[in-house]
Amino acid sequence: MAKRPIRRGKVGNVVVMSLAFGLMATMSIPAYAFAPDAQDSAFAATESTQLSKTQAQAVEVDAASATLTVARDGFTATTAEELAAAEAAVVASEAAAAAEARRIEVSSQLTTYATSYSGPSAADYLANPTYPEFDLASVYNVASQYQGTPYVYGGATPAGFDCSGFIMYVYAQFGISLPHSSNGQAAAGTRIAIEDAVPGDLVIMPGHDGFYAGNGNILHAPYTGQNVRVQPIWTSDYYIVRIGI
Repeated sequence: MAKRPIRRGKVGNVVVMSLAFGLMATMSIPAYAFAPDAQDSAFAATESTQLSKTQAQAVEVDAASATLTVARDGFTATTAEELAAAEAAVVASEAAAAAEARRIEVSSQLTTYATSYSGPSAADYLANPTYPEFDLASVYNVASQYQGTPYVYGGATPAGFDCSGFIMYVYAQFGISLPHSSNGQAAAGTRIAIEDAVPGDLVIMPGHDGFYAGNGNILHAPYTGQNVRVQPIWTSDYYIVRIGI
């Protein structure tokens, strides 16, 4: 018995054709993705990718450039010694300026001092002593009268005293000549024990002196800006000198 041929309807044919077309489209997508048109700029090869592909690693250098050497830049740095020398120069300059300012100040003080006093000087008293009889208690009593006198560097009259000028002026009134110097006055007397000191003896310190005032005190002309006064001896670095023995 003969077989009947299979007949497909129009609908069947349409379905078969749709499946075939879809299959072809699906297969074409990856092919396009991995093999894009070389003219498309979005996928064009760059210079770096070309170098990567060809593995170009050789660089040509001009022959003259290959012989050049690298030298240290031409600059210098300040050394620690140079910095120290510069700082020392600044300190010296400041010290010189301060010394000059001090000289001008002292000169001005002495000018005022010289014109503000017309009484007897130490030399006048040595020629004609007010107190020909000498004793330490009297010396101290006379010295006490000058409390409140301003300190003047180089001063040796009641217009202004420095430390040794004060002592020189007082002792001159008793006919005793002393140099205008704390070291010279120390050398002019006899050193005695501190416990033996009485008012009128000299308290000698490094670069300074005054009258011993009793009970560990000193009567002296201190320094610029201060007046002759009594105050406790502030240091253990001192000794006692007695004049007249």
